[in-house]
Amino acid sequence: MDFTTKKYKILLLALQSEGYYFQTFREFLTSPLQKTIVLRHDVDLLPYNSLEVAQIEKDLGIKSSYYFRIVPESWNLDVMGQIPKLGHEIGYHYEDVDSAITNYELRITNQKDKEKLIDIAYGCFCRNLAVFRKNFDVKTICMHGSPKSKYDNKIIWNKYNYKELGIIGEPYLDIDFDKVFYLTDTGRCWDGWRFSVRDKVDQQETWNKQGVTFHSTDDIIKAVHNDKLPNQIMITTHPQRWTDKPIPWTKELLWQNTKNIRKRSIVKKKIVSRRAAE
Repeated sequence: MDFTTKKYKILLLALQSEGYYFQTFREFLTSPLQKTIVLRHDVDLLPYNSLEVAQIEKDLGIKSSYYFRIVPESWNLDVMGQIPKLGHEIGYHYEDVDSAITNYELRITNQKDKEKLIDIAYGCFCRNLAVFRKNFDVKTICMHGSPKSKYDNKIIWNKYNYKELGIIGEPYLDIDFDKVFYLTDTGRCWDGWRFSVRDKVDQQETWNKQGVTFHSTDDIIKAVHNDKLPNQIMITTHPQRWTDKPIPWTKELLWQNTKNIRKRSIVKKKIVSRRAAE
């Protein structure tokens, strides 16, 4: 079975056995190693799953970065307080553009409306970051995809600069993916970027043409042992889908399959709209 904590541990051990080090995103930005895994976790749901994953990593001497949303299904101070004690980084998984549209009931019909949205979203971001910093030394952030939203949460940074807030990095803006390979379990597979709305990078199309693409965790493990992976890799997981418990495992499988169908529809509509505009 894939997407179990047992399988996750096997993946980590395989990477260690082939000489990979592990760094938090913060560490990578300041002191990148030559052969390294930047291990990132987006805590969208079920925060106690993240604590279990964090303990597995701690037991293996591995550090990683955990990005929490500021919504009830993610925000859990009990879990979040234990993560740094295990040697990991806490970051803000922001979705303030999407939240601003919902909370302020904004209707975006022109560029002036969009500017107003960005201003409101930036104010929300600053307030939420301050909440995080009451408890944690947050130096990195990562956008939440918000696939149902028309607007990317990163549009805040078209106008504002997060580095003026003491933030040193955002993965989608501060990693050169021409040099760093990217693996994400979005869609509950490792080639889910095909129907991901935002958890993707431009280079994935090229990697796919080169045959450097994987579907299952076993595919990645095999590539590791056959020395088929680059030296610098960012791996993103969503811990809510990694479990050894049969009922939650099945529930996540069925729910993710349903979400993937919806995401495919959204992606197809975006492609059609873009081609029509061209």
